[in-house]
Parts: sequence; structure tokens; C-alpha cells
Amino acid sequence: MVLLENDAFLTELTRLFQKCRTTGSVVITLKKYDGRTKPVPRKGHTDTFDPADNKCLLRASDGKRKISTVVSTKEVIKFQMAYSNLLRAHIDGLKKKDKKSKGKKTKATQ
Repeated sequence: MVLLENDAFLTELTRLFQKCRTTGSVVITLKKYDGRTKPVPRKGHTDTFDPADNKCLLRASDGKRKISTVVSTKEVIKFQMAYSNLLRAHIDGLKKKDKKSKGKKTKATQ
């Protein structure tokens, strides 16, 4: 997995969206990040998390290539605006949800 700066992450995410436009999918995950790279042992679990240094970890993958970035609290507004514009521009190939008719369900249950 490649850890990128915020602007580089957005450009690579644009490339992933363009690559998977016709076939394939892009999976994006977002989670809270405290800066640890190794898990905390269960016995020594102490909750010494300072809320002043909240960060978000964003990961994107197309199945073959994985990219990630860490967004700090100072950069959240700027990153969120750029990220939302990117999503609006590239999320147009969503499949419509199949609607099942109610008549078939009621006949099948009877």
C-alpha cells in the first residue's frame, strides 16, 4: 500500500476512477487513525488518546493497486471539498437497485 500526500492521493484516485470507468470497481474506506502502525497489546490497553490530534485514514483500491492518505484536522475542510467534487464527477456508473414486485412476494408466501 502506498501512503501518499493529500493532493497526490486525489490525483491517483482520479486515475483509478478513470481506469475502472467501464468495468471494475473502486473500493474506498475511511476510518479514524491514531498514528499507530502496530496493534496495542490487550493486557496493556490504556486509552491515552489525545483528541487534539484526530486524523482520518482514507484507503482506495481497485483490486490490484492500493493507495492511502492520512488527513489531519487542519486539512479536513480543504480535503473534503476536493474529495466531494471528485466523487460527484466520477460516480455516474452506479447500478440501479432491482425492484421486486409486491404481487410476486404475496403469491409466493401463500
